[in-house]
Amino acid sequence: MARIVFIGAGSTVFAKNLMGDILGFPELADSTIVLMDIDEGRLATSEQVAHHINDVLGTHATIEATTDRRKALKGADYVICMIQVGGYKPATVIDFEIPRKYGLNQTIADTLGIGGIMRGLRTIPVLLDIAHDMEELCPDALFINYVNPMAMNQWALNRGSSVKTVGLCHSVPHTARELAEDINVPHENINYLVAGINHMAFYLKFEDRTTGEDLYPRIRQVYDEGRMPDWNRVRYEMFNRLGYFVTESSEHFSEYVPWFIKHDKPELVEKYNIPIDEYLARCQAQITAWDMMQDARDKDYNVSESMIREALDGIKLMPRMVEGTVSSVLNYDKFERSVEYGSLIIHSMETGIERKIYGNVPNTDIITNLPNGCSVEVPCLIDANGIQPTVIGNIPPHLAALMQTNINVQALTVEAAITGKREHIYHAAMLDPHAAAELTLDQIWSMVDELIEAHGDMLPAYS
Repeated sequence: MARIVFIGAGSTVFAKNLMGDILGFPELADSTIVLMDIDEGRLATSEQVAHHINDVLGTHATIEATTDRRKALKGADYVICMIQVGGYKPATVIDFEIPRKYGLNQTIADTLGIGGIMRGLRTIPVLLDIAHDMEELCPDALFINYVNPMAMNQWALNRGSSVKTVGLCHSVPHTARELAEDINVPHENINYLVAGINHMAFYLKFEDRTTGEDLYPRIRQVYDEGRMPDWNRVRYEMFNRLGYFVTESSEHFSEYVPWFIKHDKPELVEKYNIPIDEYLARCQAQITAWDMMQDARDKDYNVSESMIREALDGIKLMPRMVEGTVSSVLNYDKFERSVEYGSLIIHSMETGIERKIYGNVPNTDIITNLPNGCSVEVPCLIDANGIQPTVIGNIPPHLAALMQTNINVQALTVEAAITGKREHIYHAAMLDPHAAAELTLDQIWSMVDELIEAHGDMLPAYS
C-alpha cells in the first residue's frame, strides 16, 4: 500500500484532480493519501474533497491531513509538491508591480524573466528544506515536483539534495492536443517526440501514429492561411521562424525572448495578442471562483454558469481562461482522468507496467548540445525501476542556442540560491532576454535591489 504525500494540498482543485487520477487505478485504491498544508482552512477543505472522492469512486484509501510536514513525510513512498511560496499576495503582486515601475511588462512571470527569478529565489530554499526532511524521513521516496519555475527548481534540487526527483508539467500533452485540433486530426492519432527545457521544448517529430505522415506541413498550412487561434499568435510566429513548434503557451513564451513585449512598441502587443499581466488576472479569477464554491458549500446552494460569468466580469482574463475557470467550477464534483503524469508514474512504479511520460531531469549527456547538469525535459520510460530518461543526442543548433539564453538565467538564479551570493541575482537579471532588451544596467540593478527589499523575510539573507 503506497503512502502518497501531497505538500501544498491546499491547492484543492489541483489536488482533487491528482487524487482522482491516483484512486482511479484499482491497484492504488487502498493507498494512504496524506494531505499537508500550512493553511488549516484550505487543508480542511481538501480533506473533505478526499473523502468525497473515496465515496464517489468507491475506493478505500486512508486519508490523513496535517500541518506538520515532518509527520506527513515519515515513511512516504511518493511526495507530490504543489506549493506556492508567498502566494498571490504579496509575492506575485510584488513580482509584477515593481518591474512595471521600470517599464518592464510581464504576462505570467513564473518561469523566467525577473518574475521567474524572484519566484525561484523564494521557492528553492523551501524545496530544499522539504528534500532534506525526505533524506531523513523517507530517503527512498520519489519527489514529484509540480512547482514553477520548474527548470530552476529541479536544477537546485538535483544540486542541493540526494532525493530522487522528477519535475512534471502538462504543456507537452496540452500543446499536442491543441495542434491536433488546429490541423483537424484526432489527438490520439498523433505521435510526437519532444526535447528541450521546460516551457521551451520543441516537437522534433509530429506525425501520424498509423501512417507515419509528417504533420508539420499541415501546421505550416495553418500559419500560411492565417488560421491560427488568436491566443496562439506568438508560437505560430516562432514556428514560422524556427521550423519547430514550442511546447509552452504564447503568453508564456512571449516573455522568454526579447522580441514581443516592448514598452515603446505597443503595436507588437496588439499584433500578437499578448495578455500583459495575465497571471494576475488568473489569480484573481481563481480566488473569485474559490470563494464562490466555498460560499455555495457553506450555504448549500448550487452555482450556475451565469453566476460564475457574472463574478468574473471585470477581470481582464483571456477568453479561453474564462472558459477554463467556468468549467473547473461547474465540474468541481466530477472526476475524470486528467493529462497529468503524476498518477501514471506512481502506478507504473507500483505495478511494473511500462509507460512513457515527459519529465524534467538532470542533463547527463541526454541532450548533448546543452550543458550537463541543467534540467532538461525529455521522454522517460517509467516502470518498477523508476524513471529512465531517453537519450536524445544533439537537437537542432538554433533551438539549443535559443534555450541557452534561458539556461544562463536559470544557472545564475540557482547559483544565487545555493551560494547565497547576491551578485548572482544581478547577473541573472542582466542576462535575462526580456529585461536586457528593455532596461539599462542601472535600472536592472535598482529593480533587483527594490525587489529583494520588498520580499523581506520571503528570501534568505544574501551576502
